[in-house]
Amino acid sequence: MSHRRQAAHNCAMAKQEKPETPESADSAGRSPHPTWAAVSHGGLRHAVGFDSDLVPAWLRPTGPENRLPVAASIMVVIALQTWLSDRYGLHPRWLLPLLEVALLAMLTAINPVRLSRRTRIGRYLTMTLAGAITLDNLLSAFVLDYSIVTGKTGNDAIGLLSAGAAIYLTNIIVFGIWYWELDRGGPFNRAAGTDPHPDFLFPQMTSPELSPQHWEPRFLDYLYTSFTNVMAFSPTDTMPLSRWAKSLMALQSAIALSTTALVLARAVNILK
Repeated sequence: MSHRRQAAHNCAMAKQEKPETPESADSAGRSPHPTWAAVSHGGLRHAVGFDSDLVPAWLRPTGPENRLPVAASIMVVIALQTWLSDRYGLHPRWLLPLLEVALLAMLTAINPVRLSRRTRIGRYLTMTLAGAITLDNLLSAFVLDYSIVTGKTGNDAIGLLSAGAAIYLTNIIVFGIWYWELDRGGPFNRAAGTDPHPDFLFPQMTSPELSPQHWEPRFLDYLYTSFTNVMAFSPTDTMPLSRWAKSLMALQSAIALSTTALVLARAVNILK
């Protein structure tokens, strides 16, 4: 009899206890903040619990970026090209800086201060400008490296170091422009928040609690990434995620390494 009473008691207790359903467990463990995975899977508009104040600024639509830092960097590159010896780069040497000034003037006419007007011609002009600078700097680096290897640089250590420094600085600026122009489709796409998949993973993206509330990558962030890449010959705090980003960083490191090693070795040999 006691066994029957115990069984009946256990059965009553089991009926009173409601098992936790998968739905209730899901809702209990769900965070009110939309995760990067949720945003990436469904887009910003379909993220569960989406709120513009909760989503990081780099994932949501924001205001247009200031273009003046980019324009100032391009002016520095033009000055470096003018300063570089006629032995290096594309010829005639006056033609490329003149073309770059014309392209920069057209880009300034489209967006004088902020990148608020998106045009296809503006995109093409920016890519053409960055491509022309890259081609000239690649050729300059190749001619300089070839001259050092074949012993045609002479004994001018100051001129050698000046040429190496101009190529080195141009390498930093032009690849910073490439990173800024291509990451997540460019500055206009980033401002619109249309692509949640970054090509460069900045520390602020993985640790948002350590960054300002409205942080998003700007040109100086990409310029710093370019600078650290040539200094360390590898990524440092910002990781490339896409294949094109890894390829560009590898090319930039190769240019910096070959130029730095050969120029310094030859300059030291001259000064002895």
